[in-house]
Amino acid sequence: MSECLRVFWQNHSEMFFTVGYNGLLVLVVLITSHFAAKALHRWIHNTNERYERFDETLVPVLCTGASTCVYAIALVIILDFFGVNTNSIIALLGAAGLAIALALKDTLSNIAAGMMLLILRPFRSGHFIECGSVVGTIKEVGLFTTILETPDGLYISAPNSSLWGAPVKNFTKNGKRRMDLIVGIAYTDSIDAGFEVLQNIIARESRFLAQPAPQLMVQAMADSSVNLQLRAWATVENYWDVYWESNKKIKEHIEAAGLTIPFPQRDVHLFNEK
Repeated sequence: MSECLRVFWQNHSEMFFTVGYNGLLVLVVLITSHFAAKALHRWIHNTNERYERFDETLVPVLCTGASTCVYAIALVIILDFFGVNTNSIIALLGAAGLAIALALKDTLSNIAAGMMLLILRPFRSGHFIECGSVVGTIKEVGLFTTILETPDGLYISAPNSSLWGAPVKNFTKNGKRRMDLIVGIAYTDSIDAGFEVLQNIIARESRFLAQPAPQLMVQAMADSSVNLQLRAWATVENYWDVYWESNKKIKEHIEAAGLTIPFPQRDVHLFNEK
């Protein structure tokens, strides 16, 4: 019996050493890939917390993608240990990936656009934007679609590719907006008196930003009036309240100062020809 074992060991010892060695290498690769994936997870989370570079929605996707790449590389290395032709497998996976990409090109374009929106962040949740025919407040940015709510409470689900492929006007991102308040006075009224009324409104409105400073100007010599313009800045949160209240004050104070807001008018000349 011992002689049979000795012969068996002599004939197969090299195979056992090879399998054991490869098994040890596989174990090392699996442990290394596990810790590498964990380290990538921590690095992505720490980097995002420190620099706030990515949207929170994108962080789990990046972690999953990083783990998948690490384990895919580990699988290729393990197969190579056992003599499997990894070149053919990689070529097969590449062909399959190309076929899937062609079949799902529209879906993949939305995913790619969603990732770019989440990375570059031209807008965030709560921002009010206008992009083509889409106007509304951002509620959620996903990998496939972006959810918005219109000012009158309607629900909009816009494909990410439509938002990524068109200019985006973000009304919220800069934190401030300029308002242009225009009032017309009669040609017989004093422009300086109109400016004085507007200057008093500026002095009493604390929600106007000091920088950039408010400006007064003659906006146009219109057909029926001289149009005075008050140009001022306010924070996004205060913009509409200040805009509506200032329009009301301008009308009341202009009239209280004895100035006239004229109606459109025409001079008609009659000629009596005999």
